Amino acid sequence: MSNSIDQSFIKDYASDVHAVFQRQGGFLRQTVRTKDNVVGLSSTFQKVGKGVATTKARHGVVTPMNQSHTPVTCTLEDFYAGDWVDKLDEAKTNIDERMAIADGGAWALGRKVDEQILTQLDATSSAVVAWTVTSAATVRNAMIEMLEALDNADVPDDGNRYVLLTPRAWSMAETVQQFSSSDYVKAGDVSFTQSSRTMGRWKFWRGAFWGHHTGLPGKGTATAKVFAWHKNAVGYATGKHAGNVAGNGPVSADITWHGDRAAHFVNHMMSGGAALIDDTGVIEGNLDDTAAIPTS
Repeated sequence: MSNSIDQSFIKDYASDVHAVFQRQGGFLRQTVRTKDNVVGLSSTFQKVGKGVATTKARHGVVTPMNQSHTPVTCTLEDFYAGDWVDKLDEAKTNIDERMAIADGGAWALGRKVDEQILTQLDATSSAVVAWTVTSAATVRNAMIEMLEALDNADVPDDGNRYVLLTPRAWSMAETVQQFSSSDYVKAGDVSFTQSSRTMGRWKFWRGAFWGHHTGLPGKGTATAKVFAWHKNAVGYATGKHAGNVAGNGPVSADITWHGDRAAHFVNHMMSGGAALIDDTGVIEGNLDDTAAIPTS
């Protein structure tokens, strides 16, 4: 950034800075189990197995269910995002260069959180739904099959289901009248969340929140992946830090003056890790992300 600061000098450019288009931070952390302020290199999410009900004779002993308890380890990784701001360069601009870099660093860490969560979603070995896109009807059927696969796995339909599509898959979904038209949805059943510039947009349909993301595996190729999951199927843990930046979890921000460089170093840092807690709670969908959007 500091090497190209001259591109923003007032004599050459207007005062308003148009940031390069990017996903401004992450928004998947709200879709999984979270654990904050972890002290140590890792954290543990507990998974409890199914119980089985049995009968007993009168005055007999109840048979214990002996539900399994499986600890799932989540290893934290350290990430940094920082850049230099030369003091005399700041004097030549009328933008807050330090704040611009601070925003960019926070957004970069937010995207890293999404990347870690997507890696865990991609690790599922559960059911795979093949999207055959020839018409809006086939797109609708694939979307419903994603939810059906969760039903078949006894995943609770309790308002904590999420489905994430590529931008092209989202465009395909918008051709489905039942998905895009309010005529097929009761009042209050469609909701959008935009609580901050780092939060994504979600649409509530058939008991799940549907969204789109540019970081899905294979986006824009013939072997793209989309996912449906329950919030409790994946976990994200963050280390203990001071402050919370832009909803991206505990992120530490630091701006330090270096006299020998006559510059500030603007840095963001965080520790975080994702873990696949319950493989059966994640469904993968495969599609050709280069296919044409259905016209009928």
